[in-house]
Parts: sequence; C-alpha cells; structure tokens
Amino acid sequence: MESVKLIECPRDAWQGLPRNIPTERKVEYLRALIAAGFRHIDAVSFVSPKAVPQMADSEEVLAQLGSQQGAEIIGIVVNEKGAERAIATGAVTTLGFPYSISETFLRRNQNQSVDGNRAVLGKINERATEAKLGVVAYISMAFGNPYDDPWSEEKVAEAAQIIAGMGVAAISLADTVGAAAPDLVRRVVEAVTRDCAGSEVGVHLHSTRTDAAAKVLAAYDAGCRRFDSAVGGLGGCPFAQDDLVGNIPTEEVLRALAQRDVHSAVTEVPGDVPALNRAITAEFADAEPAAR
Repeated sequence: MESVKLIECPRDAWQGLPRNIPTERKVEYLRALIAAGFRHIDAVSFVSPKAVPQMADSEEVLAQLGSQQGAEIIGIVVNEKGAERAIATGAVTTLGFPYSISETFLRRNQNQSVDGNRAVLGKINERATEAKLGVVAYISMAFGNPYDDPWSEEKVAEAAQIIAGMGVAAISLADTVGAAAPDLVRRVVEAVTRDCAGSEVGVHLHSTRTDAAAKVLAAYDAGCRRFDSAVGGLGGCPFAQDDLVGNIPTEEVLRALAQRDVHSAVTEVPGDVPALNRAITAEFADAEPAAR
C-alpha cells in the first residue's frame, strides 16, 4: 500500500520547452512512466494553445495513449471550457485547477481575479462531480510571491479551508517560484493540515536539486503525504517570473522519503525513463532553428 502518493508531472516539465514535442513522443514517454509503475500522472492541460502551445495536442495525446486502467490522469484546466474539453476525452480522471491568493499571479497565469478564480473553481468542481471525476486544487504562490501581493500563512490556510468547504478532496500547495526555505514549507504545511484534516494535502515544490531533500522532508514531517515531482527536475511555471526554477526531481523525492522508510507505488526510477526524458529534453529544449 502507498503511504505516500507520488504525482509525476511531465506536463509541467514539458510546457516551457520552446519546440513542440510531437504527440507520438509524449505518448511514448507517458507509456514508459506507467510501465515503470507511476500511477498518478499530471499528463496534459486544456488551456489556450496561444498561451501554452506545447499542450495544444492534449486530446490527441490521450486518444493515442488509450485506456490506462489503474492510472490517475490529471488534466489541468483554468476555466469551464477547459473542463469541458478534459471531460470530453473520457480519459482524464482528475481535473487540476490553479487557485491562488495572489491577484497578480492569477492575472498573469489565467486572467482571473481572486473572486473570479474562486467562482470558477466552484463551477469546475460541480462539473467534475457530475462527470464522476476527482479535483485537485493547487494553491499557487502558497509560500509567498515576488509581486508584493498580500501573503501570510493564515491567508494560505484560509484559502485551503475555502477549497475544502467546496468539497474538493485534494489540495496541493505550490511553491511556484521555488523560493521557499524548508522551515517555511514546514510551517505552511502544518497550518493547512491542521485546519483541513479531512483533505488530502500535498505539495508541488520547485527547487534546485541541492535543496530538494530538505524541502521534501520538511513537508513530510509536517504531515504531507502527496508529492508532485518530475524525473530530472525539469519544468517551472512560465507565467510566474522570468527565471524558471524546475520541479523537484522525482529521484530526489524517492531518496529523501527513503530516509523516513516510507513507500510509494514507485520505489526507484528505471534507467530507461530518465534516458528517454533526457533525449526528449535535448531534442526540444532549443529554440527553433532560424529559417534559411
């Protein structure tokens, strides 16, 4: 049995790459993750292709991937139109929605106000309930923001309570810009788990590899049992700031959790997965060649 839920995030890893990855390569990688034992995958998003061109083929990716019994497929949506697209695939099992107390981030990321963001989450949760899908709400900028928007641990805990009050079962606290120190991670997770005892509380942390283990263990010791990560540590939110900080590498999460003797569906990352990840990254991380 899983004592910790590990969510692998290729979608977050891919979305900032400048060259579009062919649908077939994305499907190849998702299949490799599932074959390696990953059971919770942040695989696609349903947003404007103008905003995130890399995710323009989400429907095609899932159609080629086919039915994956026992695997949770998370699709990120920021509005009702995106939710409709995700539901229509018949393959997405969980809708992921970015929620935040940072007005500036919401304007940059999804063109919403704080009140509008809350209203949209309510509508998306209703649609998910009707479709018998799960919902995870990500509290973006949960550990502070670079815009000087009002922030406190209490505000984050209040936001989590609002989300839980809507009936959303999973809440993931996102260090969107990768600036949180381990002690801050611990304090915020403790505040949220204390006030949302009936919810599944997770973290979506961005970090350098050097600081990753300390942040993971701070979250775990504070009561977190859900961790988002990406093989190789690629990724970051392109709408948060100019300099991207990658996801915590899955390999580092597993090493850190081994210090607490905890278990996930994946105990180690098979060598073929990071090899394929490196190949895709090397091929599509550079800008398009100049026209001759």
